[in-house]
Amino acid sequence: MASQDVLSQTTRLASSSALLQVLFRVVTFGLNAFTLRYLSRELIGVVNVRLTLLYSTVVFLAREAFRRACLSGSTKRNWTKTINLLWLTVPLGVFWSIFLGLVWLHLLEVPDPSVVPHYQAGVVAFGLSAVIELLGEPFWVLAQAHLFVRLKVIAESLSVVSKCILTVILVVLYPQWGLYIFSLAQLLYVSVLVMCYVIYFVMFLGSPEATKKSFPVARMKALLPNLVEDETFVNWKEARLTWSFFKQSFLKQILTEGERYVMTFLNVLNFGDQGVYDIVNNLGSLVARFIFLPIEESFYVFFAKVLERGKNVKDQKQ
Repeated sequence: MASQDVLSQTTRLASSSALLQVLFRVVTFGLNAFTLRYLSRELIGVVNVRLTLLYSTVVFLAREAFRRACLSGSTKRNWTKTINLLWLTVPLGVFWSIFLGLVWLHLLEVPDPSVVPHYQAGVVAFGLSAVIELLGEPFWVLAQAHLFVRLKVIAESLSVVSKCILTVILVVLYPQWGLYIFSLAQLLYVSVLVMCYVIYFVMFLGSPEATKKSFPVARMKALLPNLVEDETFVNWKEARLTWSFFKQSFLKQILTEGERYVMTFLNVLNFGDQGVYDIVNNLGSLVARFIFLPIEESFYVFFAKVLERGKNVKDQKQ
């Protein structure tokens, strides 16, 4: 694919991601405002800060480095080994979910059950949702590497809308369910997200469009872990690059979620104040989330496609 075509599609991806971020933040803000009429501030604080932090930490530790490493380089590669490497995110996610889940349950302050009921179920559900989302990682990386813009827009929009609809219905009908409401909504969100990618690839692989694009994967079975005869299970160059990104990513996670870690581990605010702080913080970070985050994610793919790691500037393809 020529650099101009890649730039054009990357720009579309960035603009679509920015619009999605606008949609997500507006919907989330409206949902918080609505649920505050029916549920306590403490419950909102536990969901938006503590449980969301558990989910984002598990997902980040299990997949961020793999995404960066597997999106680096050309799409012309041994995708079997790349997919094998991406499936390692699932056992990693299981490990981090269990480990951090135990920390959230036994080392951190447990909310008052009369104010925030079903906290243990919430921890289990948010940890499980992270593992379910990791099941779609090979599909997401393939789609991102080949710039399937429409797929990302549809999948993320459907998952957010379905989550919000279920949340509103349960909040109105069963406000006494407490964290069960947000646990079920979170599980629905990740399930719809993964199913959108799976259904798309079931329909796409083997189709005339896939043949026309010379798509590197021909059937769904190839998206499962496969042994390559007389070869290593993964590409060790990508594996070493993953480890390098993993070491670098800790600082990024601390800078991104630092205030939530402080509130969670040091108990500087009560759960109600944490909920209010999270809503205000989301409003204060609108510009960074709407503009800079989509640009960072999309143009990482662009530079990974048009530049080769380790090559001199003069030797790069134009």
